[in-house]
Amino acid sequence: MAFSIDGIASGLDTTNMINQLMQLEARPQTILKAKVTSTQGFVTALQQLNTRLSSLTELATKTAKPAALDVYKATGSSDAATATATSSAGAGSLDFTVKQLAQSQSSVTGAMTVFSPEASTLTLRAQDGTITEVKTSGTLDDVVTQVNKADVGITATKVSTGTVGGVQQFRLQFTAQEPGREHGFSAFRGTAADLTAGTATDLFVETGAATVRAAQDAEVVLWGGTTAEQTVKSSSNSFADILPGVSVTVSKTTKEPVSVTVSRDAGAATKLASDLVDALRGVFSFVDSNTKVAPGLTVGGPPIPGRFTGDSSVRGITQSVLRAASDPVNGKSTSEFGITLTRSGTVEFDATKFTAALAKDPAVVKDALTELATRVADAGKAASDKFDGELTTRIKNQESTVRTLNEQVSGWDQRLEKRRATLERTYSALEVQLSQLQSQGDWLSSQLAGLPTGSGL
Repeated sequence: MAFSIDGIASGLDTTNMINQLMQLEARPQTILKAKVTSTQGFVTALQQLNTRLSSLTELATKTAKPAALDVYKATGSSDAATATATSSAGAGSLDFTVKQLAQSQSSVTGAMTVFSPEASTLTLRAQDGTITEVKTSGTLDDVVTQVNKADVGITATKVSTGTVGGVQQFRLQFTAQEPGREHGFSAFRGTAADLTAGTATDLFVETGAATVRAAQDAEVVLWGGTTAEQTVKSSSNSFADILPGVSVTVSKTTKEPVSVTVSRDAGAATKLASDLVDALRGVFSFVDSNTKVAPGLTVGGPPIPGRFTGDSSVRGITQSVLRAASDPVNGKSTSEFGITLTRSGTVEFDATKFTAALAKDPAVVKDALTELATRVADAGKAASDKFDGELTTRIKNQESTVRTLNEQVSGWDQRLEKRRATLERTYSALEVQLSQLQSQGDWLSSQLAGLPTGSGL
């Protein structure tokens, strides 16, 4: 950069003059920057619209599935049983009594101070016959550690039970980690070979204790008191698919029958339709807010157009989605099942009307909503598909435009930098030349002043 001599000779504010000239020189770049800002704002709005359309498409695709409205709920007549319906459930009912709940086995040894006076082996046998040897050092703490470390679904605990003759006594408690008969177990002193040979001793019998809680399955009795009476068992307190697609969890025994009823969940179906209309309305509202022309910033100033004002592509996409949501379905108006096109160009949902139509003719409403959702999903996918959607392509093109404009702005940065340097050199050189001329003028003035003033005649 040239050294600037600001008005030393001329008295002019050359720096300010250069800045003003540069403002004029930079006007094309300023216009480019404004265009970058405007285009980037447009890209952002397109991306936001694309996100809304993608969410709408996903929801519409889900709603268009044949089983979307086949939503059922299960209710129980007593707090003794809780029923849950899955997507494969169907209407029906069942009565039963809860005979017993599932429980896990818990067994304890007799009181002792040590497990064995010397190292020994403990053999655990699961209900299915699986045998696990646990080698111990003979201390109670080591027995607990080794059993828990074996990871066979049994938890061992040392329990303090007071003193005998001043000596602290303990019992070992063994508890199955899961309820049900299938998780029952036995414990023996001796190796697996000893158990096979019949020489191993039952740990709980030998030490003078026993099982305090037996492994037990939950049981419910169906059609009790009739010739069809049947007991159904479960290792847990849950009975899966006791009715198709229905699971029942019991929490206490009952003498009186408990009724489980499965019926269509009109509320869930209505919410599904309502969510679809809300998503549609969200898209239309977003487009509308970005299309409106706002008043000027000053009185009489030019109006400010929205991001989508005059954009035929966005308008075409919006109209396509709106037609998909509001055109007749199978010859019937969508308003017959609560979806209405408004004068403002959006859609509204009447939950009461939809629920009534669903109750009157579920099949017709199901087919209509499936068809409508399919059309909306197709229109949304055509616009927002991440590979070849119309909006996706538009966004890519606009982003390319932004990159090109930024490259032009960067080119102007270099051009303007060179122009400023040229102006600074020019004005600096002018100041130097003017200073030299002023010096010469001062010298001539001094010489003229030194000439004799008399005529000498």
